[in-house]
Amino acid sequence: MKAKKTIKAKILELRKGKEELLTREYESWQRYLRGDKTVPLYSATKQQADRLLKRLGDKFNPNREYPLILRRDVYRAETKLTPYWLKIPIYGVRGGINVPIKTHEPITEDMVCREAKIIRKGGEWFVHITVEKEVEEKNPKSALAIDMGIRWIATTVNSNYPKPKFYGKALRRIKGRYFWLRRTLAMKKAYKTIKKIGQKERRTVNDILHKISKAIVKEAMENDSMIVLGNLKGIRQNGKGKIFNRKLNNGFPYHKLSRFIEYKAKWLGIKVIKISERDTSKTCHKCGNKGLRVGSFFKCLNCGHQCNADYNGAMNILKRAMGYMPMAGAELTQPKTR
Repeated sequence: MKAKKTIKAKILELRKGKEELLTREYESWQRYLRGDKTVPLYSATKQQADRLLKRLGDKFNPNREYPLILRRDVYRAETKLTPYWLKIPIYGVRGGINVPIKTHEPITEDMVCREAKIIRKGGEWFVHITVEKEVEEKNPKSALAIDMGIRWIATTVNSNYPKPKFYGKALRRIKGRYFWLRRTLAMKKAYKTIKKIGQKERRTVNDILHKISKAIVKEAMENDSMIVLGNLKGIRQNGKGKIFNRKLNNGFPYHKLSRFIEYKAKWLGIKVIKISERDTSKTCHKCGNKGLRVGSFFKCLNCGHQCNADYNGAMNILKRAMGYMPMAGAELTQPKTR
């Protein structure tokens, strides 16, 4: 199967002439997106802009600066400065310009560069490169189920090993801190500061999510597991209570964590399936009857079983995944209960 991921890079040592050309093309791109079709912009870049506008539709924000999207224009050139270069097409400049880039990880021979996005940030230039490679899908021997929640953004249980793992303590602390800061600054009408700390919050949250997703995929790799995610479609309409909905609408990044887990897993050939998580938080994983959930505590009103509510949800997702065995093409260890 084919797997994709993004490799981040920085453009190095731009001479004045090249930076002026890049700035001109980048700003023409922004103007073209906002409706000025007369700007001097390379023809293939205009096609990329039209595709982006079509994809965004009504979600296009004219006040936002969008990355300049290029085709597969990354290549190797062994130099003392860097082995990787980016060819940027420029309107009116034959052959465009070539700039050196430093990647945060190697681009290996088995990877094919599909797309590059140029981003201007704080007077510097960065590139996000989408790479693709063919990977051999693993044959799983167990299942790793993931329940998404507020107290713990992710709780995992493995069919080989029923003891749960909880992820997200640092995220909960960070989100709470920034929620308090935004509320305090809003009372002082310090809106510019709110925007500034919002950017810092996103960077911090993304770093935590990458670490969580990496740890979860590592757990699946070590146990020869396929990953079972709850389908988050409609999560905003089917919330789990007032507190859950408030925190959800304040930006708890469930969809982003799911995406991180998916692409990291697929890059290693780990199968990922999604199943409905409807009523998994309300159903007793021991007897299958409805129970009572209060915060992080779950109690079954039928059999009297008591446990952590997130663990109960993860176990229900795991048990539900057993019905997907033929579809997944694997014979998995049946989940143990305690």
